[in-house]
Amino acid sequence: MTDALVPLMVLLPLIGAAVALMLGRRFRAQMLVSTLVLAAVAAIAAVLLARVDESGSGIAVAVGGWAPPFGIMLVVDRLSAIMIIISSLMLLGVLVYAVGQGIADQHRETPVSIFHPTYLILSAGVFNAFIAGDLFNLYVGFEILLSASYVLLTLGGTGERIRAGVTYIIVSLVSSLFFLSAIALVYGATGTANIAQLSVRLAELPQDIQLILHLLLLIAFGIKAAVFPLSFWLPDSYPTAPAPVTAVFAGLLTKVGVYAIIRTETVLFTESDLSILFLVIGGLTLAIGILGALTQADIKRLLSFTLVSHIGYMIFGIGLASVAGLAATIYYVIHHISVQTTLFLTTGLIERFGGSTSITRLGGLRRASPMLAVLFFVPAMNLGGIPPFSGFLGKVGLFVSGADAAGGATPSTETLGTSSPGPDWLIWTVVAIGAATSLVTLYALARFWNLAFWRPKAELEGYRSRLIDSVQEAPGATVIATRTTPVLMLAATSALVVLTIALTVFAGPLFDLSSRAAENLRDASVYVSLVFPGGVR
Repeated sequence: MTDALVPLMVLLPLIGAAVALMLGRRFRAQMLVSTLVLAAVAAIAAVLLARVDESGSGIAVAVGGWAPPFGIMLVVDRLSAIMIIISSLMLLGVLVYAVGQGIADQHRETPVSIFHPTYLILSAGVFNAFIAGDLFNLYVGFEILLSASYVLLTLGGTGERIRAGVTYIIVSLVSSLFFLSAIALVYGATGTANIAQLSVRLAELPQDIQLILHLLLLIAFGIKAAVFPLSFWLPDSYPTAPAPVTAVFAGLLTKVGVYAIIRTETVLFTESDLSILFLVIGGLTLAIGILGALTQADIKRLLSFTLVSHIGYMIFGIGLASVAGLAATIYYVIHHISVQTTLFLTTGLIERFGGSTSITRLGGLRRASPMLAVLFFVPAMNLGGIPPFSGFLGKVGLFVSGADAAGGATPSTETLGTSSPGPDWLIWTVVAIGAATSLVTLYALARFWNLAFWRPKAELEGYRSRLIDSVQEAPGATVIATRTTPVLMLAATSALVVLTIALTVFAGPLFDLSSRAAENLRDASVYVSLVFPGGVR
């Protein structure tokens, strides 16, 4: 019975998008449809997670009754169910925020007839990517969410958004070209695009062919995940969109790329060890991203650079090639999706209430709006890794896993496939970079807090400080009129802040769940037997 629920996680948003489009400008009906659809997907994902967690395996559904490898396979295991639950909750929270903003602004930035259908199509693409059982369906999921993201990114039609949208589209097309070329080459070499079947057939190819195919896929996914040096496009693209759109992009879209990388390393190329490359890229992503954040005066650009930087933690965890490292990575992905989304929504509130997002133009917000001060402070400290928040726990989990791998404490049975951790000195170097990145993140966010919230507004004119001597304004930065903050926007942001706190309160069970999800990924044969119970044909 639960098997029939799997396709609904993609079908419901698509059907909801069609219904929302037919409803035209009846925004209350559209809001109801969108809310019910995302709530239903979250409930379905929770039911499926309970089922797969209890059984210890997963669910594979052949769409249309066509047996693999000829049909489209949808696969739900612990990891994909976790990703859909956290994604649907974030999408639901952002939707409520967007509705509140739309009502207050009379839908100038987010036209009702466009926003809700496009938002649901984006959701369908995200969910499809998480349960895709073959490379081409994964590509379809990416293209669905990217097509919708083009529309959402340019809502409002301002020159700045159009320019950012053009850059985003070009980069996305390049990424899609790499991905589609890789799929064609993989199919030409193996005769299949089914992920489970590829796990067996790719291992039979010569090592040099495996390496070429491996790197092509990683380049495509690396662009989507915004890992260095493929992250140059992100800081100029995300901050220009409306706050709800930026929040969804920052919280979710890069994690779809990270998810695809995890699947690539744990199922497709278990015989190809690129741990050293992942460690190097992870360290560079951490360092370059946070250095960019230090120079920003605008909080949206600052958060965009920290987004790039913290992707490095996830790449580092994957590079450890251990169950413990992957478990910590999964927990950190959950943490980062929720905290990054919440911070961008809070930034939208700051822009409405204070008239700007630049630290050179903000002051006195703590006294003017104590609630806004709390809503920013909690996720900011969480992202900065202050104990006992989930950001601290996730980073400690990654660092401990790194120390175990470097010290040889991780048993060989706990490695992923035939992969092995990189040299000890490299692991310790990335751990040190990760610890420094956490401190610099805290400094950058505390600097913004000190100037925007703690500094009296009367001191703004002619204010000079070492804290802002080296920062740069965002291109085309503007000052907007101060406006009131709608209740729905505050309620949605508050709910997500509570959710980020819950990740700390329930860190033990979440870490245990992440460990079980990582254990499923330790041996690719678990995934293969799920899709082909009788053996690969």
